Amino acid sequence: MSTIFDNLDDYITYPRVLGLAASPDTKRLVATVQTSDEKMSKYVTALWEVDPEGKAPARRLTRSAKGEGGAVVTADGRVLFISARPQIAKDAPEETPVLWELPTTGEARVLASRPAGFSGILAATEADVIVATSAVAPHATDLEDDDRLTKGRKDASVKAIYQTSYPIRYWDHDLGPGDPHFLRVGKPKCCCCASATGTGTDVIEPKTAALTDITPGAKRGLVEVGSDITADGTIIITGWQKPGRAGPREVLVSIDVATGVRTTILERADAELSSPAISPDGKQIAYVQQTDASGTKAPEVTAWVAAIDGSNAHEVAVGWDRWPGHFVWHPSGAGLFVLTDEDGAAPIFYLDLATDKVIRLTSEIAAFSNLAVSPDGSTGYALKASYLAPAAPVRIDLGTAIATGQPVAAVDLLSPVPTPELPGTLEVIYPLADDGTPIRTQIFLPHGASAENPAPFVLWIHGGPLSSWNTWSWRWCPWNLVAAGYALALPDPALSTGYGQALIERGWGSWGGRPYTDLMSVTDAVIARPDIDETRIGAMGGSFGGYMANWVAGHTDRFKGIVSHAGLWALDQFGSTTDMASYWEREFSGSMLKEHSPHRFVSNIVTPMLVIHGDKDYRVPVGEGLRLWYELNAHSGRPATEDGVTDHEFLLFPTENHWVLTPQHAKVWYQVVLRFLSRWILDTPTDKLRELPESLG
Repeated sequence: MSTIFDNLDDYITYPRVLGLAASPDTKRLVATVQTSDEKMSKYVTALWEVDPEGKAPARRLTRSAKGEGGAVVTADGRVLFISARPQIAKDAPEETPVLWELPTTGEARVLASRPAGFSGILAATEADVIVATSAVAPHATDLEDDDRLTKGRKDASVKAIYQTSYPIRYWDHDLGPGDPHFLRVGKPKCCCCASATGTGTDVIEPKTAALTDITPGAKRGLVEVGSDITADGTIIITGWQKPGRAGPREVLVSIDVATGVRTTILERADAELSSPAISPDGKQIAYVQQTDASGTKAPEVTAWVAAIDGSNAHEVAVGWDRWPGHFVWHPSGAGLFVLTDEDGAAPIFYLDLATDKVIRLTSEIAAFSNLAVSPDGSTGYALKASYLAPAAPVRIDLGTAIATGQPVAAVDLLSPVPTPELPGTLEVIYPLADDGTPIRTQIFLPHGASAENPAPFVLWIHGGPLSSWNTWSWRWCPWNLVAAGYALALPDPALSTGYGQALIERGWGSWGGRPYTDLMSVTDAVIARPDIDETRIGAMGGSFGGYMANWVAGHTDRFKGIVSHAGLWALDQFGSTTDMASYWEREFSGSMLKEHSPHRFVSNIVTPMLVIHGDKDYRVPVGEGLRLWYELNAHSGRPATEDGVTDHEFLLFPTENHWVLTPQHAKVWYQVVLRFLSRWILDTPTDKLRELPESLG
């Protein structure tokens, strides 16, 4: 049976559900769906309505060449979104994301527009209060002055950014020249008649809403933080980046929406406070506390609750050996729904605040996200994803699960996107590490793999390192390799999340220690299977997985080919050039830098390597890949010949970041990886290899 994984064009153009928003009464569900444009050169998003009852097919709400995202559904059913689609109001340049609203009937209209655009939306659930996030230059005297500065900068084609504090960039984008501010969105002005169109029809141009900056002088405070707004729209509780010599520390701040008065309500000198969620009655907040790591001690991540003013802060779910992620309050205020990693999944849990008891509500081995809860707390709506199916909307009987204390299965709703057929099968095994620790590992097998027809094998190492293989990824999709005939193992070794603090501490401060030996134990177990060809094996990984690929290359020759995407190579170099050096400065001890940096073992590398990097990667700067590439050719145990010919390969994406996201570049990524694996794992003769993509020149 043919699948989308048999043809990369089919794969990169297949629609993907990325988000789900709900009205406060959960009677309207709006999904964000990503598709490629007609030229397959970029991805765009559109909004679709999903029937909460699961009876009516999903219905498309928006369509434009620029796409729509950031959806929020208001109490009266309007859908707010951000888009750079063409607009009638011309107070923002082309390509600028502006704030739109789609009423329950009629066409979408511009709600607010400014030259700097918008990046996020907060809307109260019981009042008509909207706050949008927009960049404002730090030296602008007011919004009007910022508009002038933004237009002047664009007209002059100035790209330079002047900085006076650290950090200056984050993941894949430069910080500045404007800093995020919260802008209160006023009521739209009345309409007036504009000039005739020439067809006998007058155009009515809606006047956009007035904007009020409620965070003047914010500077870097709102960079990459989570926020929530009270149901009545009077107070925002937000993370806030408090500046420091070596970088900021996140604290929690209260902002009066009417006056802009800002008060720091919670902070710790040895921990980051984040992900605030406000109780339905506006009297309490839940938040995440993450203690600082050191070279010998991993961070501890715990759930906390405090009064709305920060008083009576106390830890909840004490002794629960999981790291809480996202919180959603029960409408009664009696408990919290918690989304977090657990044993290769990301279920929904319920925390009873009266008893401090935590129960699992969902039974599937799947990852849930974008949870919305009905006003009576009985029903939840979310996206569910696993390695058997990408994200799709579901309904969950929360009331029954809480009442019985037993997890329930989610009910599939009618998704805008059908679930794709898979080219193989998936099973879970638990090989034992050398100290007896079980290492959860997912095994992907192509159809037809057997003792008579054993499959070539690839060990795929996850990033993070504080992460796990627990949900579908369109970017790192194992099924594309399965369709090409490979078996894969996706293990969760030491440092993986969802298995308790002990597994994280087990690999802390020694990345090349337990994580490496765990991976080798998994490899031993997998290649012992009769349906795996132990003579044809390779390894690959990205980010921390790229670090491990580099480490593996310097410590064993058992693999015939190794792919290192965005991998850390020289830890001392990485630690001070990455986007958040202050974090790594705490974690990288002297022994870590000395004993666990892959570059120190370059002379041991005899395995051909494919190095991949994006020039706009700020988390693992491209210097890591460039140095790895040079040292492989000059100093490895498999160096280039005297005339410069090398068995190693380097794939550089000058315009991509940590992940390589545009459709054609994702296609090239898979093409080059599959060609490299075919050459070295399958021993395909050079003259029989697939040609390199024409797009590479």
